[in-house]
Amino acid sequence: MLSPKPWNTILILRLLLGAFACLCLGSLIVNGVHFPGTGTKALLFFSISAVAVLLLILTLFLLSRPWDTDDLIGKLLLMLVCLTTGLSFAVWAQQIAGKPAEGTSGEQMAVTEAAVLVFFTVFMRAQRITWAEAFGIANGRRRAILSGLAVACIFLPVAEGLQLLSAEVMTRFRVEPQEQQAVHALRVSVGWSNRLVLAVLALVLAPVVEEMFFRGMLYPLIKQAGFPRLAFWGVSFVFACVHFNVATFVPLLVLAVILTALYERTDNLLAPISAHALFNSLNFAMLYLLDRQMGR
Repeated sequence: MLSPKPWNTILILRLLLGAFACLCLGSLIVNGVHFPGTGTKALLFFSISAVAVLLLILTLFLLSRPWDTDDLIGKLLLMLVCLTTGLSFAVWAQQIAGKPAEGTSGEQMAVTEAAVLVFFTVFMRAQRITWAEAFGIANGRRRAILSGLAVACIFLPVAEGLQLLSAEVMTRFRVEPQEQQAVHALRVSVGWSNRLVLAVLALVLAPVVEEMFFRGMLYPLIKQAGFPRLAFWGVSFVFACVHFNVATFVPLLVLAVILTALYERTDNLLAPISAHALFNSLNFAMLYLLDRQMGR
């Protein structure tokens, strides 16, 4: 049975805004690393990007600090000004940089999720929320991890079957199944460095960040508000939707339901994190081996 968690609507909204700011930061950083221009164009791009980065970092700082009721309106207005101005400069910089190279999507996801994880950690420390309070990390740790690993091994063939079935149904309706963004990024990446970044993303960053947000925060927030069924099914549905892939929607929905039930049963977020990480690892290994067989 899941124990009460310290999350409320205001905290979750601040975390959402912080995650959005991190998304923009990740895009700016990767675009800066791969920016092809020189001369005046490069000077303009990096100047605008520097202003955007500073404003977005200030936004993250303001979001992470405790908000007292006395100066709540002032901090909220300052944060919104920094966020909107930073986003405006980020869009301007993106227009100068042009469309990002196809092979950089994995790097953008990795940098973004790393920034989100750092922001979450700083946020929790500033709010004086411990990992044990927030995610039950100390509750039967060994049992939780082993349960997660076992669930991943059992679910993997089920997920493969569901994805094949979904692809078959889509084909019958003359809809071409599309690869997930992360899978496509792995296929188009060249060199060990790019694949190493994708491996860290799939095996570490994505499982931790996604489980913290969906199972660790959203699920208990909605459940404690008095809507346990909406929390269970609604959060699972959103988790499947945010991967933006029709072919994998059903297996991801089933996976999300299982991960939520696992968290509910163990009261330790390490259980769904372990399951998610091993599930991604097995899929990553199969994709890598498939690419090797195809000579890529």
